[in-house]
Amino acid sequence: MIDTIGTDIPDGEERLRLDVEDGLGILTLCRPRKLNAWSWESTRQLGLFADRIRFDDSIRAVLLRAEGRAFCAGIDITAPGGATTGRSGAERARNYYEAMRWVHERFRAFAELPQPVVAAVQGYCLGFGFELALMADVRIAADDAVFALPEARLGVAVDAGGDLRIAREAGAGWAKLLALTGRRVDAPTAERLCLLQQVVPVGELATTARAVAAEIAANAPLAVQGIKRGIDAYADTGMAGALDRVAMNAAITLTSEDSREGYGAKAAGRAPAFEGK
Repeated sequence: MIDTIGTDIPDGEERLRLDVEDGLGILTLCRPRKLNAWSWESTRQLGLFADRIRFDDSIRAVLLRAEGRAFCAGIDITAPGGATTGRSGAERARNYYEAMRWVHERFRAFAELPQPVVAAVQGYCLGFGFELALMADVRIAADDAVFALPEARLGVAVDAGGDLRIAREAGAGWAKLLALTGRRVDAPTAERLCLLQQVVPVGELATTARAVAAEIAANAPLAVQGIKRGIDAYADTGMAGALDRVAMNAAITLTSEDSREGYGAKAAGRAPAFEGK
């Protein structure tokens, strides 16, 4: 049985889509022409779907996937500041801080779903896309997947805790190397760092990830959800306080002149000249 769950999202504005099929909630990033670029609206929709999934007893596991050749290529750099403004630098920083806390709340609703999440990743998985994938419980990638946290190259902090999750999975040294350099790593390297649980050929990604999600969904729901909560309680010790620091770091850097320079240089195809202000 297949059931497509509707939302109050206007036609043509969909960033994600949720389908329920045989005990699985299939959550799809559905903006392939934009390489599933992330936005404030994407975050809002993720929160809506997380609330739906949480209370749907027919969903025993979630398969997170994406349409097209990329999982998510990160933020659309043509709109770096969004709608966050202020009458002064301090007020703008405060507004960014609250905006990032809002983002964290919606990401946390997804990361803390009672149902386990299996991510199927192909192509570019950058910035917010990488951070979203890191919130899944199990990550399976195609052998063409590429991962990076490029924020430092744009003059901003890592926004949603992806560096913290890399530190949890791979260790602080690797988190610092990847986040401080912004360098890209391929799927075999990400698997070696324990950021992925399996790497498969592109043509096998959909089948493999769905099979893993179905295997989880076939087990006893109370046991599965209890296991997830127990492991997360151990692994995420200290995460809440660290994420608040992340929100403040993001607010400061997003309102900096370095951020303006970084995004401008990226759009112009030149090297940025950061001044630390």
